[in-house]
Amino acid sequence: MNKSSFRASFSSAIRNPTLADQYLYYNVGRAILVGNLNGFDSLVAIPSLLDFINTQKYDTLDFFNVKPLRPEQVKSIEVGYRASLFQHLFVDMSYYYSWYRYFIGYKLGAVIDYNEIFNRLNGFQVYRVASNTEDQVTTNGFSIGLNYYFKEYYSINGNYSYNKLNRQGSTDPIIPAFNTPENKFNIGISGRDIAIDMGFLNAIWDKLPVIPFNNYGFSINYKWVQGFLYEGSPQFTGEVPTYGKVDVQVNKEFPQIDLTVKVGASNLLNNEKFEVYGGPYVGRLAYVQVLFDL
Repeated sequence: MNKSSFRASFSSAIRNPTLADQYLYYNVGRAILVGNLNGFDSLVAIPSLLDFINTQKYDTLDFFNVKPLRPEQVKSIEVGYRASLFQHLFVDMSYYYSWYRYFIGYKLGAVIDYNEIFNRLNGFQVYRVASNTEDQVTTNGFSIGLNYYFKEYYSINGNYSYNKLNRQGSTDPIIPAFNTPENKFNIGISGRDIAIDMGFLNAIWDKLPVIPFNNYGFSINYKWVQGFLYEGSPQFTGEVPTYGKVDVQVNKEFPQIDLTVKVGASNLLNNEKFEVYGGPYVGRLAYVQVLFDL
């Protein structure tokens, strides 16, 4: 019998600035990353500073202020559908839409040492300042997950998700640091409580034993992530490329002693990748896990 359900929800929340958003002071070379409790006055926009360096015209400088940081506010709606279809297929899908006010991100600006008499720039220091956006920001996305069960203990599973930040055509120079891939999916196959008698030796000679394989399980999963722009500090902002990886696991249960042994590998094919711009490459990770059920 098919079973299905619909759901809908509305929520409102506040996200307080982190300690780093409030108190950070970290010199990364190209800029100083700073928190923002009290606001900043008379920062110079970086594009206008570059124009001044090229033209030596003071009126090209674009000064701006940054207000003290305040909590981020968000309102969200979500709708979803879940169903068991045709006795073997399970479906779960959802869609969300969120409105942000005072979205927390970063702004880049410079404090300059300018000599008005000689119209000369003696020096400058670039800052990355935690800031709220002045305009509304929205995010939306959806996800769908499918599980198909067959042969009693086997299943094929897959899921896909889409996430998008929309700044509504805003000209506010804030860096949102959303750092989320727009598209990603997983697809895999798994089995549990597998019991198979391997009789190929007995088929050759009936006096050879039939080899039992009982209480085994396995999973094989492929994950794909679309490349995206990772926005960190000025020196750690860049593209994270698209990547895919294969994870595998085999487990064996010993019910007599309540023991399960798992052997597996993440990124089995050693497709070296990085998930954070400026971070290390990550390759294959193999593991053995022993679990006692108390």
